[in-house]
Amino acid sequence: MSEKKPAASVKAALEYGPILAFFIGYVFLKDQVFTVGGTEYSGFVAVTALFIPLLALTTFLQYRLTGELSKMQIVTLLLVIVFGGMSVWFNDERFFKMKPTVIYLLFAAILGFGLLRGQSYLQAVMDKTLPLTDEGWMLLTKRLALFFAGLAVLNEIVWRTMSTDAWVNFKTFGLTIAIFVFFFSQAGVFSRYSTEDKAE
Repeated sequence: MSEKKPAASVKAALEYGPILAFFIGYVFLKDQVFTVGGTEYSGFVAVTALFIPLLALTTFLQYRLTGELSKMQIVTLLLVIVFGGMSVWFNDERFFKMKPTVIYLLFAAILGFGLLRGQSYLQAVMDKTLPLTDEGWMLLTKRLALFFAGLAVLNEIVWRTMSTDAWVNFKTFGLTIAIFVFFFSQAGVFSRYSTEDKAE
């Protein structure tokens, strides 16, 4: 059976749609207060409650379209359910704000553990996407582990010292742009350690 390959636009919409929807929902509902069962919930918590099933739905659709999910997607969904659910259950937005910290620390720790064992767990996940030599994978993994650790620290600084508006903007645009910039900055690694040239 041939591998399913959805259109790039569809894949991008499913991956980034929930993030954009969270941002738009927050912009419109941030000043609202919702009363459910006698308990008042802020607009942030209400949007978080809507974001959880939306992400679950888009993740499921990605699986239906491609027939597979990366470990990163699965872990991210689980942590969104846990920390988003805690924010809603305890009516405390801080849990959801801590989620990126936990995600990035977890990814950094997993990659770091692999490096200590002399392995690139990143290669196991992205080998089909990026044709690199083993040396290239090890170098990229080291850099990505440090990058994830840095994002975790940065998220802690932002949510603990800045307003909720600032954190939502940082989460929606800052982190997304930072990840794109990181991979663009690794063009030298992709070029130097590519296995495509050697195969020709």
